[in-house]
Amino acid sequence: MSQQIVLWELGIWIDPFIHCGVLGFLFPSFRIDQRNPYSLFSQGSLFLILHQRNHLSLLLNHLFSFGSLEILNDGSLEMASRHRVHREPLSARRGYPPEGPYARGPPPMPRPPPHIPPHPAVLEEELELQHVEMRRLVADNRRLIDDRMALQRDLAAAKEELHRMNLAIGDIRAEHEVHSRELIEKGMKLEGDLRAAEPLKNEVAQLRAEVQKLSNLKQELGGKVQTLTQDVARLQADNQQIPMMRAEIDGLHQELMRARTMVDYEKKANMEFMEQRQSMEKNLVSMAREVEKLRAELASADGRHWGAGGPYGPKYGSPDGGFPAPYADGYGVHLGAAEKGPMYGAGSASRKVHEKPRTNRR
Repeated sequence: MSQQIVLWELGIWIDPFIHCGVLGFLFPSFRIDQRNPYSLFSQGSLFLILHQRNHLSLLLNHLFSFGSLEILNDGSLEMASRHRVHREPLSARRGYPPEGPYARGPPPMPRPPPHIPPHPAVLEEELELQHVEMRRLVADNRRLIDDRMALQRDLAAAKEELHRMNLAIGDIRAEHEVHSRELIEKGMKLEGDLRAAEPLKNEVAQLRAEVQKLSNLKQELGGKVQTLTQDVARLQADNQQIPMMRAEIDGLHQELMRARTMVDYEKKANMEFMEQRQSMEKNLVSMAREVEKLRAELASADGRHWGAGGPYGPKYGSPDGGFPAPYADGYGVHLGAAEKGPMYGAGSASRKVHEKPRTNRR
């Protein structure tokens, strides 16, 4: 069953053939009724209202996703999927349609909604949009008129400029012709002068040869002068360096004298150092001998054991004595007994003997 699509806008009739051409290009199933060119026939069950010109995009979007549409003037909208029945309220008890659970045959098609006039607010909004569009068109028209007038003024100015340029071109051409005539006359005069000056060519050739010789001689003399100037500049530079060289020689003499004095001083210091070294070596030898004597005495004294009553009395703290020592040998020290080794180490004196004295040299 086909559904009717009516294209209607408030106060504006849209050319149906444009819409039908677009829809016929996109959907070949659409066809036009020749009796009513503002109606289209197609299959489906989608109902939509269009009140604005930009709703055509919405129509095309729905045509892509659904089967067809029906546009009415009352503002109602009903949509359904392709090849599906319009939804009807079912029974609240069993969920069957109104015809019963065993009804045969195709279900009845849904009835179109009743015609509802558009709301006045919608009409006012549409009128306001149309007024805005009209104002925009008027503004565009005025702008186009202003552009046309500006272009006309520019065209008139360009024509006037072209006329002036044509006049200037004519004047330039006349001046060019006069100048060319003058140049031609000058050329003719120069040709006559050249013909009259032919006898002078030999003299000119001789003069050119002499000029060439003189130029070669000039180049040679210039080279010699340049070398002489370089020599003079070199000699002047050498003369300027003579005071500096004298100052350097004086400085070298002073450095030499200073070095000689330093050498003499070092010689004297070395002699004093050698004398001090010899005296220190003699002192070290005598100290070593004394140390050897002390070691021998200590070695001879190590065999004796001194007690509390002298060399013949009992040892202090020995078990043979009458009284013990008040402090035990906790630290390994016997009162009155000499140790077998030196008190501050065995090699302290020997190290001091072999150490060399250190002196600071200037």
